[in-house]
Amino acid sequence: MAIFQNIPLLAALLGILLAQFIKIPVTYFLTRKLDWSLITSTGSMPSSHSAAVTSLTTAIAYESGLASPLFAVSAIFAVIVMFDATGIRYQAGQQAVMINKMRIDFQTFVQEAKGWQQKDDEQKIQELKTLLGHKPSEVFVGALLGIIISIVIYTFIV
Repeated sequence: MAIFQNIPLLAALLGILLAQFIKIPVTYFLTRKLDWSLITSTGSMPSSHSAAVTSLTTAIAYESGLASPLFAVSAIFAVIVMFDATGIRYQAGQQAVMINKMRIDFQTFVQEAKGWQQKDDEQKIQELKTLLGHKPSEVFVGALLGIIISIVIYTFIV
C-alpha cells in the first residue's frame, strides 16, 4: 500500500507515538507515580504536537527540499501549532486550574451551608481538564524529538 511508503506521514505518526510514550517515564521520574493515562493525554513533557509537526516538516525538507512550497506550508503549519500549544492552549489550561479551585471553594461553602455530605465526590465535582497546553520547554523538547526522528529515519533507514 502506498500509504506505508509515505515517509513524512510515518515520521509524524512515530513522533506522536514516541512523545506520548516518553511522557510516562518522564512523569514517573518527576513524581514517582506511574500514570499510564498519559499515553492518551494532552499536555506534559514532551509535546507530541510539536514532535509530530517538526518530524513532518523535517521529513518534507528531506523529500522536497528547503526551497519547496510544500516545505514552506509545513513550516508555517508547525509554527502555528507550536505557538498555539504554548499560548492559547496553555492559557486555557491555566484558566481551568483556577475554575477548578473556584468550584472546590464553592463546594466547600455549599457543604457547610447544606447537607452535601451525603453525596459522593463524583456527584459533587467534575473537574475541567487542566493539561491542555504546554510550557515552552515542553514544546521545545517535542520539536527537538520530531527533528531527531526524521533525521534518524532519513540517515539510517531510507
